Amino acid sequence: MFPTPDLVKSYIAAGLECSHLEVEGDGQHFKAVIVSAAFAGKRPIQRHQIVYAALGDRMREEIHALSMKTLTPEEFAN
Repeated sequence: MFPTPDLVKSYIAAGLECSHLEVEGDGQHFKAVIVSAAFAGKRPIQRHQIVYAALGDRMREEIHALSMKTLTPEEFAN
């Protein structure tokens, strides 16, 4: 059984405080817009690592691919 976008969204939200979170996908490939203050001062690769940590083993076991746009609240507002 493939995860739904809502399920992936709940996984991210459970491990990372987000002020905005959108997830689209077909069960294997997902696109996410993730806005979190935790990204402040972080490079893009560090931001992605924060999301991967929130997803944990699910990234290997359930989610085939995840394309991310990671923003701070200030970046999202602009």
